Amino acid sequence: MKRAMVFVNSTLAGILTEDDMGYEFRYDPDFLKSDKAEAVSITLPLTEKPYRDKVLFPFFDGLIPEGWLLDIAEQSWKISARDRFSLLLACCKDCIGNISVIPEKEMEVADE
Repeated sequence: MKRAMVFVNSTLAGILTEDDMGYEFRYDPDFLKSDKAEAVSITLPLTEKPYRDKVLFPFFDGLIPEGWLLDIAEQSWKISARDRFSLLLACCKDCIGNISVIPEKEMEVADE
C-alpha cells in the first residue's frame, strides 16, 4: 500500500492511499475541527467519510505534470506514465497552488 500526506497551506489536511482495491482520501479529523479547514477541491468537500474510487481522483491526477515535464519525470525517476500515484508522489511535493502531496515514508524520516 502506498500512502501520502496531503497538505493545504502547510497544514495536514488528509491521507491519500492506494491499495489493491483502488484509492482512498480521508480528511484528518483534527483538520476538520480546525478553523483552517478548507476542502482540497470542490470535488472533495469536507466530510468525515472517506472518499473511495477505483481510479485516482481527478483533482489529484490533475496535479501531475504533463507534456515535456512529464517526460522528464518519467525518465528521471523511471516511473511509468500509467503509474499515476507514483508520479503524484514524485512530482507534487511542491506543486503550484496551496496543495502539497508528501509520501508518508518521507514524513517518517523527517520526524526521526
